[in-house]
Amino acid sequence: MNPYAKPNERKVGRNRPKIEHTGAAQDIRTGQQRKAEKEAVAAERRGIKKAARRDLKKELLDELEEQV
Repeated sequence: MNPYAKPNERKVGRNRPKIEHTGAAQDIRTGQQRKAEKEAVAAERRGIKKAARRDLKKELLDELEEQV
């Protein structure tokens, strides 16, 4: 720690404030569980986007066929 640091600059490294206000509501999932949930959400969003693109493409092709 730099003895000449400003007060806010001293709260780094091992002396940084710890998160203690969560109490019993603390997240007990493992990193693997969090990653799996995050990937599942991402996969669901990808699926929604893919379906939306497919529907828009179909609408566009239908409109083009009507014009021809």
